[in-house]
Amino acid sequence: MTNDIMTKMNLTDKVRSIQQDKNKPSILVIGDLMVDHYIWGSATRLSPEAPVPIVNVKNESTTLGGAGNVVQNLVALGANVTIAGVIGDDSPGIQLTEMLEGEGVKTNTIIKDKIRPTTVKTRVLVGSHQLVRVDREITDPVSKELEDELLNKLSSCIDSADIVVFSDYNKGLFSPVLTQRIIKIANDHQKKVIIDPKGLNYEKYKGAFIIKPNRKELAEAAKTEKITNIEELRNAAKTIFLQTGTTYLIVTLSEEGMAIITAQNSKLLPVKATEVFDVTGAGDTVIATIAYFIAVGLSVDEACELANHAAAIVIRHIGSATTTIDEIIKDMER
Repeated sequence: MTNDIMTKMNLTDKVRSIQQDKNKPSILVIGDLMVDHYIWGSATRLSPEAPVPIVNVKNESTTLGGAGNVVQNLVALGANVTIAGVIGDDSPGIQLTEMLEGEGVKTNTIIKDKIRPTTVKTRVLVGSHQLVRVDREITDPVSKELEDELLNKLSSCIDSADIVVFSDYNKGLFSPVLTQRIIKIANDHQKKVIIDPKGLNYEKYKGAFIIKPNRKELAEAAKTEKITNIEELRNAAKTIFLQTGTTYLIVTLSEEGMAIITAQNSKLLPVKATEVFDVTGAGDTVIATIAYFIAVGLSVDEACELANHAAAIVIRHIGSATTTIDEIIKDMER
């Protein structure tokens, strides 16, 4: 489909045409991989050993966490996905790889670290109430040897990808040196890099096409006390543009929607949700949707408009959720 034809079509028609196209985008996700482990039970009495509830376990489940949630969102939209990251040489790592392969995701760029465990986050829930979360992880930077091994595998993957997504959960993968090395390779191959950031050092993201923080993350990275209006948002964004030279900052604003900011101007997209049950994982849905629709040729503004609809869909559900192109079209037509 030519760009001229795409330009003349309205957004809903464009999405329908994309849905019918059999050539699906290839998207490379690089990120912190983890397993989300849930223990469900009931609690009717306190322990005699300490003032804590005794949980009678009824059920357990595991799902993909971290960058895996971005992957699941991309798969639900129809993308061909390759995932790169670091896991431990352990049973949770095997389980994580099997879950990804069960989604049809290519996992040949996942590196095993014999020193660190695979990150596992265990949540104990009684009814809808979370009593405690237990994290098994090491967040130290990965070794230079592992960085080099990962880069060797990434070069060909970046070349064949339509777009590259970084899903940073601050677990040690995205050291400043490795992050810059990957961005340089992507830029050399003329591949756009879209980043879901974490932490305070945004300089390591220099050269990215899009950086997508939420309001709190942007305020912390820009070292400002708060962001309560569009002027404070623009001022915080200026700091990040100076640090990174990124083309776009896309800032999710929870119940206020999202902002698309460039060095020259800004645009607010109001929230599309009519009901809000749980915002868990909505940021992963947003970055996956933006990446998918830019990869198939839509503009950043169009991709963000669709991501706003996608977020409105998933926050109507409890827990992390995904959405499909069909559901996005229906939401647009409401």
